[in-house]
Amino acid sequence: MDKIKGKTWIFKDNIDTDIIIPGRYLRTFNPQDLADHVLEGERPEFTSNVKKGDIIVAGENFGCGSSREQAPLAIKTAGIDAIIAKSFARIFYRNAINIGLPLIISDIKAKDGNILSINLSEGELINHTTNQSTTFEPFKDFMLDILKDEGLVNHYLKEKEK
Repeated sequence: MDKIKGKTWIFKDNIDTDIIIPGRYLRTFNPQDLADHVLEGERPEFTSNVKKGDIIVAGENFGCGSSREQAPLAIKTAGIDAIIAKSFARIFYRNAINIGLPLIISDIKAKDGNILSINLSEGELINHTTNQSTTFEPFKDFMLDILKDEGLVNHYLKEKEK
């Protein structure tokens, strides 16, 4: 997973893990059950309209709040291929990478429905709707390997087999 292209969903600052997946839905360990309710309090139309390959673009401090691992899992299972934000909560960032969901720190301007492409190894974001681009710190090879293997556990198991 080096290149991603998809439609944007715009979110504000301080989207916390309770907004991402409210506590009342944490009685299940089924990722699809979680995805069916992801971000529904913030954007009720999200779960029924998100498509595989879509991209979240948000403001500051995305994923703040508790350390619940279900938050990035619900987002990824819903179909989101990447999240771009001005900043992320540290534990959310780690949890997302651990399950193979790339997070990009950037301040690209976008609106709902814009088409973005992301080149993780080159550190380039392009908004094809507005013809604007920006750069970010490229992902290191070991991070790209973790993302390509769909997360840290899968990557470890693959490396162990070598």
